[in-house]
Amino acid sequence: MPDEKGTHRVELGVYQRPVDDARITATEIIAGALSAVWLAMTAVFFLFVDSGETETSFDSIRFVMILIAVFMPVAMIWVGALAVRASATMRAESRRLEATISAMRASYLSQQNSGASNPTVEKKLEEIVAAQRKTETTLAMFTSVRPQSTPAEDKLAIPAPAATDQQGMLALGTPSEALAPPLSVADFIKALNFPETTEDKEGFRALRRALSDRKVSQLVHAAQDVLTLLSQDGIYMDDLTPDRARPEVWRKFAKGERGVAVAALGGVRDRSSLALASARMKQDAIFRDAVHHFLRKFDRTLAEFEATATDEEIAALSNTRTARAFMLMGRVTGTFD
Repeated sequence: MPDEKGTHRVELGVYQRPVDDARITATEIIAGALSAVWLAMTAVFFLFVDSGETETSFDSIRFVMILIAVFMPVAMIWVGALAVRASATMRAESRRLEATISAMRASYLSQQNSGASNPTVEKKLEEIVAAQRKTETTLAMFTSVRPQSTPAEDKLAIPAPAATDQQGMLALGTPSEALAPPLSVADFIKALNFPETTEDKEGFRALRRALSDRKVSQLVHAAQDVLTLLSQDGIYMDDLTPDRARPEVWRKFAKGERGVAVAALGGVRDRSSLALASARMKQDAIFRDAVHHFLRKFDRTLAEFEATATDEEIAALSNTRTARAFMLMGRVTGTFD
């Protein structure tokens, strides 16, 4: 109904005063009258009709039967009366609920009509946020597709330490890592992305070269352990589409910056993957240790790789499965906070 200001006001049935159920209704009056009639009839019977029979001894069975004959009908009368009253109460409650539902429906429709512009505003805000994210992703992708000035195949992923003149030390006891060819940027990135299929010969070749490098092999093994553990919970890096951060953000993280400046690295927004990984971090100590070991190895390797890598190479690295796992677990553990 309209109020004093002319607006439509909906009366909800749940706030209305319920009907007073304490008053005496016709059902109680009829039950009382029937009870009185029955008691009067039994009194007449025992006072006048049954008075001729006199017994000196007390018969307990006969006494119980008399009580049952007198009070059982009265009890049945009142049971029926209570059932009728309960039925009437239920009907009244049903009517109140119907009125409440109708009032709530009318109130909802009234609010929808009065605030019809709100969904439009929310939709516009969502479009603005989506456009902003798309712009960031486009900038990151643009960086990754720019032509490279130096072929990655001819460039070392991690610079080797300065050479010394102690060549005699290589004659005996030379570790296999020292005899392996240096790892190029292309092989480094392919190895961290792992082979696509069993037929990916280039991927396996790059992986073998990476495993022959002492520093990179530690990161590869750590990443493989984490990816295997994540797959046990149905989390696969190919299913994730994180917001790609620009190479400048990766460089800041490699140089030790934390907080808002590198928050874009936590671009994984898949809620189910974040929830599953977070729950396992709390429950599985082996998984937790493997993740922290992996994060440390990736952090150290990235710091060395960033020193000589171009923006295009950093963008390519950020799109590997290992980098996605780092972004996922880094956000779960709060590395980017």
